[in-house]
Amino acid sequence: MNWITNFVRPRIKSMLGVKETTPDNLWTKCPSCGEMLFQRDLEAAQYVCSHCDFHMKANARQRFQWLFDDAQFEELPFIPVAADPLKFRDEKRYPDRIKEARTKTGQQDAVIAAKGTIAGVPAMVVAQNFAFMGGSLGMAAGEAFIAGAERAVNDHVPLVLVVASGGARMQEGILSLMQMPRATVAVQMLRDARLPYVVVLTDPTTGGVVASYAMLGDIQIAEPGAVIGFSGRRVIENTIREKLPDSFQKAEYLLEHGMVDMVVHRHKLKETIARLISMLMKTPVSAAIAKAVAEPEGGALVPDGVEADAVPPPPESEPQAAQ
Repeated sequence: MNWITNFVRPRIKSMLGVKETTPDNLWTKCPSCGEMLFQRDLEAAQYVCSHCDFHMKANARQRFQWLFDDAQFEELPFIPVAADPLKFRDEKRYPDRIKEARTKTGQQDAVIAAKGTIAGVPAMVVAQNFAFMGGSLGMAAGEAFIAGAERAVNDHVPLVLVVASGGARMQEGILSLMQMPRATVAVQMLRDARLPYVVVLTDPTTGGVVASYAMLGDIQIAEPGAVIGFSGRRVIENTIREKLPDSFQKAEYLLEHGMVDMVVHRHKLKETIARLISMLMKTPVSAAIAKAVAEPEGGALVPDGVEADAVPPPPESEPQAAQ
């Protein structure tokens, strides 16, 4: 131990009121391949691993920033609902879980709706955040989706849904399940108005949302490797007493079996959605859409203004077996 660097310097800094400015989250470990990724590179790559191309989870506002032009959008206000209609309690009281999720995510609930332009095409985007209680569908989430659909109809713009959910929220019981038919009616409103409804299925998309609005899109897009299905793999295997293929419920498996229309890399998502809604709305493909092609293709990225040699070395970690 070097007593000068480990005792004297930190103590002098604390006496002078000097605080360390190096953040603790400089590196993120890829959950798929185990590689250490520089956080700013990962953010620039839209949370896609540069080594194995694994698509990590993203929150609702990150989705808005990636899809909307210049990351500019108008977020619809939160619609208040009953805080704890069933007085539900398990290990924690339901209001405590909601409060914890709001503190963790900075969102009022799992679903947010926003309006902006995607490569010059006006659109509504509704996005679910899996970090908020597993992106579960409750009354507030249902209200947010319906508000987004109504705004799309009123403004005569297409609706894009980016879904990531574990299903209906058990703490709200039947009130949560009621959001499934309500959201389905909202989708029918879009169809009656002849407005496109494009769904982006991300990892994971399961449960009640799959049995309702998540599988009703005019175009069904999935991100690579996303798990999509109603019941969990283990539940199905225990029910049918058979071993399922390793690729079962993955986006590529669903594409082969006709359950989704396309599997699109996250870096190509904005361009793809822009072209789709332009065609479905019968509007000319503008020069702004061509600019949307200039998305990162993956790989090791260093953001503008950051020197390559300024990236600190990754922390040492034990070798990990390939998964």
